[in-house]
Amino acid sequence: MNTPGREFRRLSPEDARQARGTVEAIFRGAYVADIESGDPFDTPEAFMERFDVYAANPRLDLVIAYQDGQPVGQSWGWPLAAGSRWWEGLTSEPEPGFIDEDGTRTFALSEIMVIREFTGHGIAHALHDELLRGRSEQRATLLAEPDNTSAYRAYLKWGWRKASQLRPGWPDAPLFDVLMLPLPLQPSG
Repeated sequence: MNTPGREFRRLSPEDARQARGTVEAIFRGAYVADIESGDPFDTPEAFMERFDVYAANPRLDLVIAYQDGQPVGQSWGWPLAAGSRWWEGLTSEPEPGFIDEDGTRTFALSEIMVIREFTGHGIAHALHDELLRGRSEQRATLLAEPDNTSAYRAYLKWGWRKASQLRPGWPDAPLFDVLMLPLPLQPSG
């Protein structure tokens, strides 16, 4: 869907590092309540430490959404390499070989966020589709907090399904549901 004044910019890992201030500003605008909660995992400092690690990945794919020239949302991820640590902390393997990666099997959608004032306008779904459109991997995965009901409902509506649970190795990380989506991305109806 083409929305007037909306554009998407895909950034290389180097460009993503250069856009660090924009990435943090979008995070601060999207996660106001989480930041105010005082949860150490949700501080801007902890988030940006994680971002710096992600941005060092040469296969990072980051998309920023702009509305009338203003950055309003972002999404990023990368293909999981052979020996990826992504699956560390998985509570159960849904099927034999589920965690086997070769660099072409699974795309990890790490983040999707929209500044609070711009939610409810389809930007998150558009970011999701922009990031995943044209991916060559067989499947995508993301980690969702079970109590983030609005995001969780959206993921299910977009075709994601729960496969397991996982607690990442990041300090103070919560237990996430592991969601999976077959690729290629099917057109939205």
